[in-house]
Amino acid sequence: MRQCLMIIAILFGSVRPGSVQEAEIGPRMVRDPAVRAALDAVKQSEAELLEEQIRLCEIPAPPFKEGQRAEAYKRRFEELGLRNVRIDKVGNVLGERAGRSARPHLVFSAHLDTVFPEGTVVRTSRDGALIKGPGIGDDCRGLAVVIGVIGALNRHRIQTEGSITFVGTVGEEGLGDLRGVKHLFNESLKGKIDRFISVDGTGLGITNVGVGSYRYRVTFKGPGGHSYGAFGLANPIHALGRAIALISDFQVSDEPRTTFNVGRIGGGTSVNSIPFESWMEMDMRSADTASLRSIDERFHQAVDRSLREENERWGNQGRLAAAKDLVGHRPPGSTPENSPIVRAALSVQKALGLPVALREGSTDSNVPMGLGIPALTIGGGGTGKGAHSPGESFDTTNSWQGTQRALLLAIALAGPID
Repeated sequence: MRQCLMIIAILFGSVRPGSVQEAEIGPRMVRDPAVRAALDAVKQSEAELLEEQIRLCEIPAPPFKEGQRAEAYKRRFEELGLRNVRIDKVGNVLGERAGRSARPHLVFSAHLDTVFPEGTVVRTSRDGALIKGPGIGDDCRGLAVVIGVIGALNRHRIQTEGSITFVGTVGEEGLGDLRGVKHLFNESLKGKIDRFISVDGTGLGITNVGVGSYRYRVTFKGPGGHSYGAFGLANPIHALGRAIALISDFQVSDEPRTTFNVGRIGGGTSVNSIPFESWMEMDMRSADTASLRSIDERFHQAVDRSLREENERWGNQGRLAAAKDLVGHRPPGSTPENSPIVRAALSVQKALGLPVALREGSTDSNVPMGLGIPALTIGGGGTGKGAHSPGESFDTTNSWQGTQRALLLAIALAGPID
């Protein structure tokens, strides 16, 4: 046990900011007998962890209703011996594991919620290495990997230099608007987080660039009326069509990559009625702040123009109004490639013989990145297909590599790398 308690001091004691030793953290860790034993045990216990993944996935966690899965996750945190286990006021599950010191303080997380609405059948099926079920990869895999990391640290009595708070967040998907992780940084753990890791989805990628987004619900409203008797009134669905046509003609850059999408529309009561209301939901994304602001401005101009033209088309008879409600904002941001946290992550990747690839994406890490707090999102291993669809699947081949990588990264980032 004494040897295990000394691991982190031995590994990190001589590391200094900007030194080449930052890149040597991974190799030095895997050479340590106790850490090596923990990595070997992770591989051997992967079958058990996959059962954990399945159990969690068969607990519903629809948007804004993650409570049942949160309670189950809280029980697992308690069973694993974490301290101060609780569910905060927005629904995040938190549990603490003390290190030799309070700082650096690492938050190591995965998200509880899925994109699937209430009532979705969440049973899984398995055929050899393939597991199928809604959310099995995104993010039941991440939730399971967090459990696997806690278990490995405990079984091998590895004490990190700094402390780790393990978290299951709510609201990562869709209109959840990252409400869980926003609450962590704005209230629950405000000013106390030094580094942040999110385990989200599958594979072995590292996301160090956060793609920002604006999401709106636009509603056009008017008096409505009979399609024949009231003909000549401005039509909310016609206005909606004008707006979508203008938006579809947007020209955007490939570098920095900027995207837009009208994802949902609705309105009207019958084929022979001028509708009194129409609506659409709009998503715009870019990792570049200026590009995101630019397309946001064009979006507002398009809606305003479509409203004006529809009213003028009918001489302002049955005049329409429009509301543009911001229903989601993910701040763009990044953790630079030369930062200590990225250098440590790449070192871990290379030490395990894993492919090295830095990526961009939209995840819980957007929030700390936007605040300038070192953050990364990593995949949980294995191979996923069909994310966000009822036919989602997870290929477990070599999935243990994701758990191993997560364990090493948790140990490394709870130490003095900067």
